Amino acid sequence: MPLPFLTADRDLDVDDRTAAPPLPHEAPERWRRPYRPGPWRVGISAVALLLASFVLLSAMIIGFAGSLPGAVTCVVLALIVIGLALRMLRVGVWVSAHGLRRVGLFSTVTEAWGATGALRTVQQPVRWLGLPRTVQGQALVDRRVSGSSRVLLTDHGADFLSRPEAFERAADVLEAWAAEYRK
Repeated sequence: MPLPFLTADRDLDVDDRTAAPPLPHEAPERWRRPYRPGPWRVGISAVALLLASFVLLSAMIIGFAGSLPGAVTCVVLALIVIGLALRMLRVGVWVSAHGLRRVGLFSTVTEAWGATGALRTVQQPVRWLGLPRTVQGQALVDRRVSGSSRVLLTDHGADFLSRPEAFERAADVLEAWAAEYRK
């Protein structure tokens, strides 16, 4: 008894009128990241959230002890740490049909596809985990129409450290999307 719904060898001649509409994550107007957050980024965020939970526990203890200003200070500090941890998970390069968005910890820059130039992977000194120390590595560089260039991704960043195949996949996908959307 064949079970075609369990296998990948389905008939490819499906009538387009009966095909399901595209999934929401396939919509070209939605902002999406072509890669998953790396283990370093997730680990640092998890440690920050753990720290925030201890600060909230201390706020509860300080509040029950009767010092309301100290408890409020701890809650505010915990909310700042939680906000930074969640923002750290959103850091990266996002794309849509509208353009290319580079999300940083404290800023976000969005450019239309017309302003972006050629996206190329180059060998150059890159920052290790975003720190001032540089090592030889690969970077995905956007050579803008205006003549300047900026680094979008590096293989020694928090998302791709010790994951070179993930960096290659993400760089290839970004280059392909840039070529498709610039048309």
